[in-house]
Amino acid sequence: MSGAVAIAGVALSDVGRVDDKSPYELIAQASRRALADAGLSPADVDGLASTGQGALPPVDVGEYLGLRPRWVDSTAVGGAAWEVMASHAADAITAGHADVVLLAYGSTARADLRKGLRAASINWGARGPLQWEAPYGHTLISKYAMAARRHMYQYGTTIEQLAEVAVSARFNAADNPEAYYRDPITVDDVMSGPMIADPFTKLHCCIRSDGGAAVVMVNGERAKDLRSQPVWILGAAETTSHMLTSQWDDMTVGPAAVSGPLAFERARVRPVDVDVAELYDAFTYMLLCTIEDLGFCPKGEGGPFVESGSLRLGGALPTNTDGGGLSACHPGQRGLFLLVEAVRQLRGECGPRQVPDAKIACVSATGGWFCSSGTIILGAEEP
Repeated sequence: MSGAVAIAGVALSDVGRVDDKSPYELIAQASRRALADAGLSPADVDGLASTGQGALPPVDVGEYLGLRPRWVDSTAVGGAAWEVMASHAADAITAGHADVVLLAYGSTARADLRKGLRAASINWGARGPLQWEAPYGHTLISKYAMAARRHMYQYGTTIEQLAEVAVSARFNAADNPEAYYRDPITVDDVMSGPMIADPFTKLHCCIRSDGGAAVVMVNGERAKDLRSQPVWILGAAETTSHMLTSQWDDMTVGPAAVSGPLAFERARVRPVDVDVAELYDAFTYMLLCTIEDLGFCPKGEGGPFVESGSLRLGGALPTNTDGGGLSACHPGQRGLFLLVEAVRQLRGECGPRQVPDAKIACVSATGGWFCSSGTIILGAEEP
């Protein structure tokens, strides 16, 4: 068995505004499409990774899809879960524990909110370590906002520079027919929006949408005989940091500062070799901090880097080429959508938003409030 592992199929379900399907239906729709993309059937799947849905993921997801996998994963580390589970799947395939692994996710976060369902609101609870911060009323958004303020104080990062992250995302979304929002916005539009958590206005925060995604991973030998062009796993790494914000050593450094360098080392490439980046952007500061942590610019210089238009299609580092979670799609744990877009870019399938001659992609996701990170380096050519 070859030690190489490839992504052989990717797909999205219906995305954006989806009022006629349950999360399980979105998972099934994306899974069928991804398997068809690879030229495989459900009978070929012997590994399943799923989280964020159901009482016992991936048991109930597997039952819904009619699968009986011999390898499973359901790592719960927030938004980074999909990159972490993809890394685990690559290890399992290399070890011979599975041959075809399906990663599948679906969420109706927008539809649930509109229906007034309680599950639509994230409730982290106040048990365990969180009980010590809960009395202070921290929300998920306020934790990111507080960290952004620290970066602004320490490095002189401006609110206009953070706003450019959202403007660049919308610029890229313009050429994506599946993006939730495509109309252009300006820095002034971002700054003049309703305040959510100082310094974040509404457009500094990810959208809420519906949607599902699926990725099929296979052993390298099998990948060469399948329908679509394989995209290769060159290197991957994962890490966790703090649970309590008060235990975060440095609010200007996220966990990608650990997972990023490890993934690049294992892939034997450098940040300068990357043609396209797909990075988790629940908030503008999350992306700016991650760019620094991954080594695309020195720490503290993320503001000028994004201000120059580097994130836009045609820029120095085209990032979130589908529009990201700020404009395209964010139904919850967006990490799997990052992998789908990266694979499509390396295959050259993205039409007007295609990055020319893209060969290396960096995918990095962040979970919680900079609590976890998973980074994967993908290549268009077999290692």
